[in-house]
Amino acid sequence: MAKVLTAAAVVRFKAGKKRRVIRDGGSRSLYLVVQPSGHKSWLMRFRGPSGKAAKMVIGPVDLSGAEVQGEPVIGMPLTLSAARQLAAQVHRDRARGQDVVADHKVRKHRQRAESADRGSNSFATLARRYVEEHAKPKVRGWRELARNLGLDPDDEDLAPIPGGLAGRWADRDARSIDGHDVHAVVDEARRIGTPGIQARRDGASESRARALHSALSAFFGWGLRHRRVDANPCAGVWRPRAPAARDRVLTNAEVVKFWRATEVIGGPFGAVLQLLLLCGQRLAEMAELQWDELSEDGSEIRLPGTRTKNRRPHTVPLAPMAREIIANVPRIDGCAFVFTTNGRTPVSGWSKTKKQLDAEMGIVPWRLHDLRRTAISGMGELGVRVDVIELSVNHVSGARAGVAGTYNRSELLAERRAALERWAAHVAGLVTERPANVAPIRPRRG
Repeated sequence: MAKVLTAAAVVRFKAGKKRRVIRDGGSRSLYLVVQPSGHKSWLMRFRGPSGKAAKMVIGPVDLSGAEVQGEPVIGMPLTLSAARQLAAQVHRDRARGQDVVADHKVRKHRQRAESADRGSNSFATLARRYVEEHAKPKVRGWRELARNLGLDPDDEDLAPIPGGLAGRWADRDARSIDGHDVHAVVDEARRIGTPGIQARRDGASESRARALHSALSAFFGWGLRHRRVDANPCAGVWRPRAPAARDRVLTNAEVVKFWRATEVIGGPFGAVLQLLLLCGQRLAEMAELQWDELSEDGSEIRLPGTRTKNRRPHTVPLAPMAREIIANVPRIDGCAFVFTTNGRTPVSGWSKTKKQLDAEMGIVPWRLHDLRRTAISGMGELGVRVDVIELSVNHVSGARAGVAGTYNRSELLAERRAALERWAAHVAGLVTERPANVAPIRPRRG
């Protein structure tokens, strides 16, 4: 006759070279299993509805000594007392005609399916899918978006950034992330920095918080559309307001200081900065310029819609001064990018470059985007029509918006070339200390 097990005996049983199965004389069909590894579990053996022998593992052994709260269920850690209680329940279910073994198999299959689903639905897995399938082909600033989600955009497999969200929430089901989680990381980004991304400056930053909130909201919005999450947890979560529109324009004297500073910096960074002032385009459009986006004669940059903010293809006529800057950039075999430091990716690290600029210039605080505003303002002061300016910098508003923009699709390429050449001549006159000798552009006669 099998001995009645005690809680102390269950603890004392040691692992052997082979699997040990010890029957409990205090409960019908219940066995203690001790694996060679030392792992212990509870097993039941009985006859199934067909009369064939059947067995079922009902759970691992709980050696904590603390009894469970509530009714024990199959799969949870079980003390001796709980295992006996659960075994008795299994026999009651069998007496009612229930096929407990078949039910157990269905339950295990569902658990495996749910586990696999949780893996495919983890934040890290979904974030990679979002960047690969949506952001890369459709979002101009996908690289920064990927960083905010904790993924390295320079890694072929989008590896997690150490300390980033993709690592922090790696195994969390995206559906389990709620508004509290989002608020916590957005507030963290504001106070000390975005997880995994070194803060560009000390102290609080509203822009960091806005960028992270936007990235998470876009990600969860995509997940909601594809039925990977049940709601967007960013809805209703605090997001810092955008700052008031800036109107900073560099003065002529500051333009001279800027140009001198770019000559000190030199290399691809200096060249990009000079083109930003001469062409009035956005930083990413110039910094990520590719050789195949230049016309054969080098007189134009032809940006595809995938590289512009408004998703519209854009042609940038190059003044002779701008063409010379690009012509002096050494071409690296096998590299698609005009401006690069490693021959694989476009130049990056603009916060460091901006600090160098500021140290050289020593002027009232300004931002790189102010170069675009300076070019726009400068062309206006030279008498360029507003619609020509907006076309030159690929900005849709004002004179080009609404009905006028819909029905007047003339590219005014000749006018744009003349405008950018006059602006470049004005800059050349400043930085070479020679008069520009440029008359204001006169409106065309209709």
